[in-house]
Amino acid sequence: MSREGVEHALRARADERDRVSGDLLDLESHTTYQVLKGASLRGETQRRWAAAQESLVTLWSLNDAYRGVLRDAEQIRATRARLTPEQLSQLTELLSGPSVVLRATAKPVEQRSLLPQKDERLTLDQTLARMDAAFREVTSTLNDIDAVWNAVLPRLDGADSDLRHIRDLERRLGEGADLTAQEAELKRLRGSVLEDPLGPSAEPDLDRLTRLLAGSRAELELALTVKDEFARRREDLVAALDRVRAAESEARLAHGAVVVKIALPPQAQPRGRAESLAAELDALDASADTWVLRAKRLAALEEEARKAAEQSQTTAKALYGLVSRRDELRGRLGACQVMAVRKGLAEDPAAGELFERARVLLWTAPCDLTRAAAAVETYQRAIHGGRP
Repeated sequence: MSREGVEHALRARADERDRVSGDLLDLESHTTYQVLKGASLRGETQRRWAAAQESLVTLWSLNDAYRGVLRDAEQIRATRARLTPEQLSQLTELLSGPSVVLRATAKPVEQRSLLPQKDERLTLDQTLARMDAAFREVTSTLNDIDAVWNAVLPRLDGADSDLRHIRDLERRLGEGADLTAQEAELKRLRGSVLEDPLGPSAEPDLDRLTRLLAGSRAELELALTVKDEFARRREDLVAALDRVRAAESEARLAHGAVVVKIALPPQAQPRGRAESLAAELDALDASADTWVLRAKRLAALEEEARKAAEQSQTTAKALYGLVSRRDELRGRLGACQVMAVRKGLAEDPAAGELFERARVLLWTAPCDLTRAAAAVETYQRAIHGGRP
């Protein structure tokens, strides 16, 4: 190497040494690295971390040897302002030749050979490549563990928070379920994630546990709300049942008014639910159920009362709609008769017979709407020459 080449190589290698030293210090201060140093690991994580530690030992050993070569080179350069040919040759050998000596390490007896172990000689570039490979193996292990911990540990903390909130709700409610199994499962999952994050995934079990805790929390929150608001909601339910009775009464009145005008099937008779719902409310009042169960029963009763009122209102509207339908058919029949006069069919016996049949059906009480509608349709087609 030329003098300029040696000077440039020394500066580049010094910068490289400082950068590598900074990366190694960052690695040792990495939070996950610090946690793993004193952690009790098992399974796949224990295997990966043991391999990473071996790589780390190799990495530091290579780094020490690398720095030693650079120290030797810097000491030679510092002896004279102008390098002699001999010094230039020494520096060239150190900076570009196989100057890094990697001492043979003692191996476990099962991995030894009776032949002497040879030291390995590497160039600075080869040494840097070896260090980079070891560094990547360590950081790959850290990243894989980090990915699991970052994804799962917050969820475990959230489940712990849910469990504490559930305990607080139980205390405020004065009752609760036995969650000993869920607490034990949460503790097991946390231990599994901390000791073997790279082992079998804990997320399926955590998903199930999270859903269970969320369901328990929602039930207790509802129960507490019902407990605090029970008196008011009971009054509201009583009022809702009065509305059901009124709607059912309207449906019965509609049936009574319509059944004399329109032929109705037996199943059209409105059926009331107000009294059965009132009996369920009385049973709820006398119940010794927990507030969780009472909350569910009250919510179900509120929904049933709403549906019953809506159903009766719909029934009344539908019944009155049948009378409107009959009146509409009467109007259509009259319009068809006017059209028959215009077309000169007023005296046509066949058309007259069809008209009379539809008229009798529409003005007979109770009216058979199905037959009447068909008769009007037949008469209309006859007036229009077979077209509807």
